Amino acid sequence: MKVGTNGSRVAAAKGVAFSKSPVLAVRLPDWRSRVVLFGLFSAFAALAGRALWLQGVSDQFLQKQGASRYERTLELPATRGKILDRNGLVLASSLPVKAVWAIPEDVKQSPPEKLAELARLLEMPQADLMKKLDSDRTFVYLKRQVEMDVIAKIEKLGIDGLDTRKEYKRYYPQGDVMAHMVGFTNVEDIGQEGIELAQQKNLVGQTGSRRVIKDRLGRIVEDVGMSREPHDGKDITLSVDSKLQYIAYQSIKDAVAKFNAKAGAAVVLDVHTGEVLALANWPTYNPNDRSHLTGEQLRNRVITDTFEPGSTLKPFTVSLAMDKGLVKPSTMIDTGNGVIMIGGHVVHDTSAHGVINVSEVIQHSSNIGTSKIAQMLTPQEMWEMFTKVGFGQAPRFGFPGAAAGRVRPYKAWSQIGQANMSFGQGISMSLLQLARGWLIFARNGDIIPLSFQKVTEKPVGQQIISPKTAAQMRTMVESVVSPEGTAPQAQIAGYRVGGKTGTAQKVIDGRYSQSHYIGSFAGIVPMSNPRFVIAVMIDDPVGAGHWGGTVAAPTFATLAANALRAENIPPDSSVTDIIIPEHPVEESN
Repeated sequence: MKVGTNGSRVAAAKGVAFSKSPVLAVRLPDWRSRVVLFGLFSAFAALAGRALWLQGVSDQFLQKQGASRYERTLELPATRGKILDRNGLVLASSLPVKAVWAIPEDVKQSPPEKLAELARLLEMPQADLMKKLDSDRTFVYLKRQVEMDVIAKIEKLGIDGLDTRKEYKRYYPQGDVMAHMVGFTNVEDIGQEGIELAQQKNLVGQTGSRRVIKDRLGRIVEDVGMSREPHDGKDITLSVDSKLQYIAYQSIKDAVAKFNAKAGAAVVLDVHTGEVLALANWPTYNPNDRSHLTGEQLRNRVITDTFEPGSTLKPFTVSLAMDKGLVKPSTMIDTGNGVIMIGGHVVHDTSAHGVINVSEVIQHSSNIGTSKIAQMLTPQEMWEMFTKVGFGQAPRFGFPGAAAGRVRPYKAWSQIGQANMSFGQGISMSLLQLARGWLIFARNGDIIPLSFQKVTEKPVGQQIISPKTAAQMRTMVESVVSPEGTAPQAQIAGYRVGGKTGTAQKVIDGRYSQSHYIGSFAGIVPMSNPRFVIAVMIDDPVGAGHWGGTVAAPTFATLAANALRAENIPPDSSVTDIIIPEHPVEESN
């Protein structure tokens, strides 16, 4: 091939210009090129129109997509409300802490010595830390509720991809003393037990939020603005008195140890307001450290555990009969030689009392005397009284887990069943229900609602028995605490005391045990002007001293004496020498 004079290439063989070679002479129809041109023009027009629409007319989509890649909404936690005792002492408050979180891919690039130090500060094995960092997620919590001093040390490590989030941790200054009253929250600051659970909606408040711009490492580079302000939770003022609570707690703790018991519980009520001034259980737990918490420690026995009240129920049966005019305190009852048959079943007393009056039936805790009085009443009358004072009814205490107990329908009562219930067998209730029922004797025969929060208005009562009957019963239960009664160990120097012992056989495998008991005592102090109703329960004391008068009565005396002095209630008795007989009267139940 050679180049011609006109500059075009010419085929060497034929002298034909290359551009005009017949081989390259391919003719296309004109309409095809026009179609391609029109298609290209249409595509560019569509793209231009779309760009104009997105950038000029509707730019919200692009802004939203962009914001989703760099904007984040941070939750601003609200501070949980405080829990205070009736005198303003803080029982639960929220302390600022932080959660440590990580972007695993970035944190794993850190030097091994820094990761080892991080694991040490977080108090976790390095293997566990690495297991969390091996996650394929872009975000992982390493530890929640880390104290601020530890956070400062972690931040000094300068580990990329590691960040913190503000949160709160609940702190309980009273520890195990107030555990069953106050309860606790979980790591998400949600109430799990006690008042923390019962008042969750009021305590929790409302979280807020704000929008920020974060970089790839999760660091905040710009604050866009506040979306919603956080609103802190409400403070709750309880009815409990911290001084009385500690007294009740220490009394029960000491009693359980002294009598080698399985557990114990006590509750103190204000006679005038129905406020729960103290609620104590043993065993208990420390809500600030629940790493070794067990079910036995968690049980709030005062309100969740039910038991047969035994002889502490006898005053209800006797007062009903007196209120209906069937008997008087001086009415004589023949209890025979201590054994009686009712409906083909044996009812017995611990000893033969012979012919005694109604007051002595209470003083000596006679099952036979109480059964004979119950036979004067109809099952419906007894059932109605029991239900009016709250036995067998779903409690309205506003406290989680409160047990209703059990009172069978009166139509199902047999003759022996009615007799048993008259002295506290075949019926069950919680210690708090028992204490509330005793308010009718401490007051003028009426009963008022209980409250776990401080009361500011005088409660309205429901009349159960007449004021006269209530006054007569106070005199009768005061005789129980005398040297001739079943609870001389409940006496308090300088104060008049009234109450009733109870000893109930525990039901094990559907049968009454002959070696496992619950000793209880319900009492009123001071008798001249009742201020407190105190109920005590000792579960499964070991040894010969399993009677309520032996284990619960002295516990009551210790608790009540200290409570009276703590509240500066003046003595109402000149008797300062306590006389406890060498062989006190044993109650029949």
